[in-house]
Amino acid sequence: MASALDVDVNKLMASVAAKLKESGIVAPKFVGIVKTGAHNERPPEQPDFFYLRCASLMRQAYVRNIVGVRKLRDHYGSVKNRGVRPERHVKAGGSTIRKGFQALEKAGFMEKVEKGIKKGRKLTAKGRKLLDSCAKEVKKG
Repeated sequence: MASALDVDVNKLMASVAAKLKESGIVAPKFVGIVKTGAHNERPPEQPDFFYLRCASLMRQAYVRNIVGVRKLRDHYGSVKNRGVRPERHVKAGGSTIRKGFQALEKAGFMEKVEKGIKKGRKLTAKGRKLLDSCAKEVKKG
């Protein structure tokens, strides 16, 4: 059986994003108009960016078990061009990540968790099943 860790990430993200689009998740109106962080010069140009980001959020939860907005802001951040000064790492904006989590929670793919010190979100059985079925399809070819 194939898991989300065994297949090509880009093909898996495209497959999961297509399934999320079919499932009825609605992208917020600001997606495609605003930048995703201070390190970017332009907003994302992909028409289905929000669904790809949601698929990526699900995969991060699959790999890390419990994820939060703060850690993922670091993950999706990048270096900022500061002119003649040296480049520095800048965190991504948290709004797109937060709205993605909320949309996935509403669809039943993720849930909020408070486990001791760790707070964040994790995949539900429905979300894990979606990722594994998409991985199986990608592995078949």
